[in-house]
Amino acid sequence: MKAKRPAAVVRPMRAEDLAETLDMWVATWQAAYPHIDFSARRGWARDRLADVERTGSISLIALLEGRIVGAMMLNPSTGYLDQIVVATEWQGRGIAAILLAEGRHIAPPGLDLHVNQDNARAVRFYQKHGFIMTGEDINPLSGAPIFRMSWRP
Repeated sequence: MKAKRPAAVVRPMRAEDLAETLDMWVATWQAAYPHIDFSARRGWARDRLADVERTGSISLIALLEGRIVGAMMLNPSTGYLDQIVVATEWQGRGIAAILLAEGRHIAPPGLDLHVNQDNARAVRFYQKHGFIMTGEDINPLSGAPIFRMSWRP
């Protein structure tokens, strides 16, 4: 029997959600890349969020029982998916898929993203959800190799 997806509520992020969202972002990325100090990158994440919103992106959060368990930054006009992040304890339980479905609704012509090549879990997730590799690049922040991936309906 297939596990039931959680009944997460997805809504636009509000100013009062910022601290909790950043806490989740730091903890999640720290778990994925323990050799990098993501607490030191918290300010960068806050600034990145503001920058992408200034250029037309929207930030959405996924809530369960009043707690932020996921977030996504997406530009509706370009379909560029800057990030999906899910709290470590909620990974593999459908939260990212719920956010991705909302992203497809917001940008129905298609979605594009970059993903770290060494983030095998994320690469598998996007492939499972119909994204294909469209190229390779280098992350300008870290210098790490990244894949360009796209989804079209």
